[in-house]
Amino acid sequence: MRAALAAVAVLTLGLAGCGGEPAGSDGGRVTVFAAASLTESFTRLGKDFEAAHPGATVTFNFAGSSALATQITQGAPADVFAAASPATMKTVTDAGDAADTPVTLARNQLVIAVPKGNSARVAGLADLTRPGVKVALCAEQVPCGAAARKALDAAGARLTPATLEQDVKGALAKVKLGEVDAALVYRTDVRAAAADLDAVEFPESADAINDYPIVVLKRTGNPAGARAFVDFVRSEAGRAVLTAAGFQAPPA
Repeated sequence: MRAALAAVAVLTLGLAGCGGEPAGSDGGRVTVFAAASLTESFTRLGKDFEAAHPGATVTFNFAGSSALATQITQGAPADVFAAASPATMKTVTDAGDAADTPVTLARNQLVIAVPKGNSARVAGLADLTRPGVKVALCAEQVPCGAAARKALDAAGARLTPATLEQDVKGALAKVKLGEVDAALVYRTDVRAAAADLDAVEFPESADAINDYPIVVLKRTGNPAGARAFVDFVRSEAGRAVLTAAGFQAPPA
């Protein structure tokens, strides 16, 4: 009997080791689906989180928020979702895929990205409508595209973009490659690409500030680790990284 019990104990321990982190642990693998505009800051935060939580591994899927929301509602395995707008987060919460109530981790504001030297002499939204000026926008179902539409409407500016991209990094790449003269993107993205691009601020961007919500997902395989990551992002250290990247603090 003792031998049998010992064998069961060994088998149980073996299964526990194979099955992931013990209950209550904040280690293990954490898979984060995050808006493309969070790429640089979340990559840094992931490394900082791993350093602060030995045994933890953070894996990211960066893409347009609307595409990520669709993947989540279709069953893609993920522990945390960080979106670039409440509207895309609502897709996930309405589908019942959020374990908690989303909280705002930061805010972001649009700028006009132009190549170094600004050869098209873009000084504001009105300049984007000039003949011959090629502009990249995000598609309107993407948060940066919806924000751009709000800003353009606020300015009464009408333009036909040269290209519509599925995330903000795609729009930014068009400027880097010289395929367009300008793009409406987030301030944080231009700051991350400051070696190649300049940012042109414009007042109408105040009418299109995006809140970034974050939430633990219901189908997470590591709820303790997922909540630990969300808490880390919202901590003083996390907000310092976001602020350095150009994000604004969330509303009090």
